[in-house]
Amino acid sequence: MPESKLNFDEVNEGDEAPVLTHELTRTDLVRYAGASGDFNPMHTDEVAAKEAGLPSVFGHGMFSAGLLARAITDWTGVGSVKRYKVRFTKQTWPGEKLTSSVTVTAKRKEEGENLLDLECSLANEGGEVKVAGEATVTAA
Repeated sequence: MPESKLNFDEVNEGDEAPVLTHELTRTDLVRYAGASGDFNPMHTDEVAAKEAGLPSVFGHGMFSAGLLARAITDWTGVGSVKRYKVRFTKQTWPGEKLTSSVTVTAKRKEEGENLLDLECSLANEGGEVKVAGEATVTAA
């Protein structure tokens, strides 16, 4: 049974989830490469990244998408996500402080379920959006 942390009647359009922040480290990149099997050298090999014309290694897009998903599930509950769709808009770089934004855009009842539509993003401290997306979650 999915965990639901939100009461449908107590949530309103415009409500925002607590902010999740994370400073991206090179250790994150290496750990994620090992966990995911994505050993593209652009994520872990500084020399190869610079030879390719990049200023440094950069973060895996799916790691960033995972951070944003965690911001959603920390607020709504594990197993509450019905739909999650993201678009990668910019690369993430080690040392960037990434901050989530999750806002309720609609609430509805459909086929006996209480659903919340969310707009979400992950941005750096300069406000550059790195991941933009939307999700639908269930609420009790």
